Amino acid sequence: MKHVILAAFALALASTTATAPAAAKGCLKGAVVGGVAGHYAGHHGVMGAIGGCIVGHHLAHEKAKERAEQQAHQSGAAPKPNE
Repeated sequence: MKHVILAAFALALASTTATAPAAAKGCLKGAVVGGVAGHYAGHHGVMGAIGGCIVGHHLAHEKAKERAEQQAHQSGAAPKPNE
C-alpha cells in the first residue's frame, strides 16, 4: 500500500510542478489504473503504474490520430502521412 501511495504522490507532485505542458496524454490516467491493478495483482503497484502509463499514452495517441484522420476526411483534406 505504501508504494501505491508513494507513486500517486509522485505523479501528483510531478504534474503540479511541470513548467511546460505535458505531451504524455493518457499517462496519468493509465498510471493510476495500472497502479491499482498492479497492487491488487501481487503488490506490484509501481510496475503497474509504469505499464499503465505506457498503455494509456499509446491509446491516447491512437485516439488523437483517429480524430485527426476523421477531421481531415470531413474537411476534404488528405491526412498527413507521418502522423
